Amino acid sequence: MSSAFQTIGLIGKPNHEGANQTLVALYRFLLARGLTVYLEQKVARTLALDEASTLDLADIGKHCDLAIVVGGDGNMLGAARVLARSDIAVIGVNRGNLGFLTDLSPEGFEQPLTEVLAGNYQTELRNLLEISVYRDGSIKSSNSAVNEAVLHADKVAHMIEFEAYINQQFVFSQRSDGLIVSTPTGSTAYSLSGGGPILTPDMDAISLVPMFPHTLSSRPLVVSGSSEIQLKLADSNDAHLQISCDSHVILAVMPGDDIFIRKHPRPLRLIHPPGYSYYHVLRNKLGWGSRLY
Repeated sequence: MSSAFQTIGLIGKPNHEGANQTLVALYRFLLARGLTVYLEQKVARTLALDEASTLDLADIGKHCDLAIVVGGDGNMLGAARVLARSDIAVIGVNRGNLGFLTDLSPEGFEQPLTEVLAGNYQTELRNLLEISVYRDGSIKSSNSAVNEAVLHADKVAHMIEFEAYINQQFVFSQRSDGLIVSTPTGSTAYSLSGGGPILTPDMDAISLVPMFPHTLSSRPLVVSGSSEIQLKLADSNDAHLQISCDSHVILAVMPGDDIFIRKHPRPLRLIHPPGYSYYHVLRNKLGWGSRLY
């Protein structure tokens, strides 16, 4: 049976009963179609599929044509930061809550997945962020983010001071609880809760959303996706500051550090089944057009 994808990697939410059931069903569904299937090593340990071939997450990106991520948006974010390094198509099966990034239903994945395997799908390139922390001119740490990078203190409701530059031009100085720097993908996540704008995924843009700023004149700012954002941390800050990448990876920063945030050189190749509409997702997930009370 011909397929647009010949080698499939299955990635899941370890130790989650519902996700495990879906992974086993996917594994058998794909094998029945004569496809080569690899399970991600961590999740393979929780499944009773002794005959299954396994790869680690990075090798799935290198050796597979398609990765299917079973879980919620958090699982997709964690996998996407690694898979974006490779030219691999990625699709999600929702076993979480909101599921902005996971299209397929665990109860009815067969028909839409059959369409995708036949080559009938939509492709979206989702930009990531690349975050680097410099101290005294030398890089101290770096990572990537699919949704957002957040500058904040390690304590709740603790004000910090910093300056923001766009392409080496001074933009503002600020005293606030922090700053959310978001991709269009992340505009419906933490940034939205902070009062940021919703950006459609096809926009090449980055938003900067202040967190509880000291002055009411501070407002969200949207800049070109090719911009280089530099945050200069004031020497007067307390020592315990952080950059959070998708709420998964924490980079420690110190007073006087410089944080550079740029578009990652490789986007995530996210695919959707036929009939996918981003606006339908927004209506469905945000309750647009339904009664609020």
